[in-house]
Amino acid sequence: MLQVNLISIFPEFFAGPLGLSIPKRAAEAGLVTYRCIDLRAFATDKHKTVDDAPFGGGPGMVMKPQPFFDAVESIGARAPIVLLSPRGKVFTHADAERFAAGSELTLLCGHYKDVDQRVADHLATEEISLGDFVLSGGEPAALAIVDAVVRLLPGAMSDIESARTDSFYDRGLSAPSYTRPAEYRGHTVPDVLLSGNHAAIDAWRRAEGERLTQERARRASQDGPASA
Repeated sequence: MLQVNLISIFPEFFAGPLGLSIPKRAAEAGLVTYRCIDLRAFATDKHKTVDDAPFGGGPGMVMKPQPFFDAVESIGARAPIVLLSPRGKVFTHADAERFAAGSELTLLCGHYKDVDQRVADHLATEEISLGDFVLSGGEPAALAIVDAVVRLLPGAMSDIESARTDSFYDRGLSAPSYTRPAEYRGHTVPDVLLSGNHAAIDAWRRAEGERLTQERARRASQDGPASA
């Protein structure tokens, strides 16, 4: 069983999404348990303060290290302990597979301007980002990671072959998908998918996946590194 710990000032953020679809079914099947921890419960003042002004001045507020350290220590969390951060390495399918193969995953959700760097340096075992953009907090990123991980747990999906044909599952992008009707508003499905020739269909899917993967790589190289 996988134990997922979510540490946040908004633990209620996760209640709805984790009670739906695959995350819910996986929990009901005993494949995963979710523990949502309120970071403010570890604040030491009567106002439950978890942030303060940054040393050196500047705009915004920085989340203090003490509540994060105390929250993680209170549950005896083991690695991986992941800080969701725009400074982190970009999350990939390989990370989802790695986390799904483990027994515990702890996600630390920041908010406000930043999180004290000592959380990244001395508490988290890694930093992960969803990409070169900034969210209002780590909660949406944590939820995306949980969904990507939980669906890979054996038995979480009724059709594991569906997962194995996804993009990034031992490959680049997957081929486009089509369903009924074969013609809609003048737009038709590729003839090969209607042919019944499974060898030809497999070849088309491989070729389309490779084409889309190469196109994406070309676009990325043309766009260049993100300026932020």
